[in-house]
Amino acid sequence: MSETTQTLGDMKSTLIKRQTGGDAQGQEAAERKLDALGRAYATGKRKNAIARVWLKPGSGKVTVNYRTEEVYFARPVLRMILRQPLVATNRAASYDIFATIVGGGLSGQAGALRHGIAKCLRIYEPDLGSTLRAGGYLTRDPRVVERKKYGKVKARRSFQFSKR
Repeated sequence: MSETTQTLGDMKSTLIKRQTGGDAQGQEAAERKLDALGRAYATGKRKNAIARVWLKPGSGKVTVNYRTEEVYFARPVLRMILRQPLVATNRAASYDIFATIVGGGLSGQAGALRHGIAKCLRIYEPDLGSTLRAGGYLTRDPRVVERKKYGKVKARRSFQFSKR
């Protein structure tokens, strides 16, 4: 019988090494998951909008549903929203973005696209994760419209009361 004594920390580090096949401290570089064309893919969501986003190195061109961002998002505020993760990480002119968006309105679609771009940036460059997390770009906003209830005009609004 072996008389070697291991501490709980030693046992934990060997278990992690066996499970991951890497360093117990997590210093091994995170693996990038890219498709055959060298693109990162992620899905972003906001309200009822769902954006499928592909990101690849390029000149900074953004294509949404086969249209340019200026045509699809006519309001400058919406274009500013979707570019926030790129500006926060100083990658505005480094990547081309292709996205397809379904559901929701333009504001929700811009938020979904922002969420998808941030997730793609983290997949392509894992070191940017802390910057994106600090800006709140990786967090999915859970707020959705409340459903209408029976006996009400809207979700909470009642019919006008009349004594007569």
